[in-house]
Amino acid sequence: MPGIDTSALRNARRSPHDKRQSTCPFNPNHPGAAPYNSKYPYTGAKNGLPGTGVGGIKVPADGDTAHAFEAPGPNDIRGPCPGLNAAANHHFLSHDGITTFNELVDMQQNLYNAGYDLSVLLATIGVALDGDVVTGKVSLGCDATSRTSIAGSLLGPEVGLNGHNKFEADASLTRNDLFLANGDNYRFNGTLFKMMSNTCQNNNFNRNNLALYRFQRYQQSKADNANFYYGPKQVLLYGAASFLYSLFPSLGNGGAPDLATMKYWFGAQDNGAGGYTFNNQERIPPNWYNRKSSFKGPEAAAEIASLYLKRPVLFGGNVGKNNFNALSYGPITNGNFPASAQNVWCLLYQVATENVPSSVTGVLVLPLQVVAWATGKLNPVFKNSGCPLKVL
Repeated sequence: MPGIDTSALRNARRSPHDKRQSTCPFNPNHPGAAPYNSKYPYTGAKNGLPGTGVGGIKVPADGDTAHAFEAPGPNDIRGPCPGLNAAANHHFLSHDGITTFNELVDMQQNLYNAGYDLSVLLATIGVALDGDVVTGKVSLGCDATSRTSIAGSLLGPEVGLNGHNKFEADASLTRNDLFLANGDNYRFNGTLFKMMSNTCQNNNFNRNNLALYRFQRYQQSKADNANFYYGPKQVLLYGAASFLYSLFPSLGNGGAPDLATMKYWFGAQDNGAGGYTFNNQERIPPNWYNRKSSFKGPEAAAEIASLYLKRPVLFGGNVGKNNFNALSYGPITNGNFPASAQNVWCLLYQVATENVPSSVTGVLVLPLQVVAWATGKLNPVFKNSGCPLKVL
């Protein structure tokens, strides 16, 4: 590609532990996200720019048929994140599952009323680690390099959000560990959803209950998975858990994080025998309103710290069963993380802009072009964060 040195990118994003989904759905129709308009502006976020941050808005708005639910077809890509899958099912992201940086930034603000800083951070991590920084595209699930990159495989495999130990990781809420399921780290696991709902006593998916469930999943994976890994990027698992009570209820943190709500987002259906199956309908609950105040980055970081500190665990990984090695990186020393809102927020910046351990014995090396793109997106929103920023 003219003007771009792609030689360093060719194998940079694929971890040696990645296993590819055997076939990745292909949809020749790429509609893009449904456009926003003056009648249905939501928070007014467009083209990757900040919205108003004023929420309490019904989503989808009455009459907004462009964002009505449509189940994914066999040629549409979905992945390990129910919040993104639901957004695509409502056309806040492209329904085929190939999305862009700008779509991700706009969707998080308009659908969930996430803060602009948090929206930019999560979109940057997704595209930089799993997608294509030239096109700004990323697959919500499997490797769709031919569609995310204008240069085919020239920039190296773009594994999508299924890529192991990036967005997806061991000990997730409702997905299998990659090595325990022959590479299936992306499909809904009804047994895990039942385990989560049983742990969230009194029909309450709140901070205390989800902190316990996160701890249980850590212990379960550490015991069962000889290749278990819990590295710096796994702080994102606590962010995902916090979304269940901060973003998923109607009115967000002002609503009720109950089982009925979670079943809509996760596509969980009672199977008649006390368990759950997947109904292929991850969706926004009916009569649902986004949170009134935007969920800004430092608030999200504080939630991650609070969840972690309720049930702290060591960061590191197994080298064979019953052989756990702690790691040190950034603020993490010998596996111990002195979690605070500031430490979490700065660690998330590091995850997107630095070479970070991707296994007990390996480091994901980010090519200079990727680092330059990521810092270009993140430095403006982190400029007053107090975090050390990378300057190229």
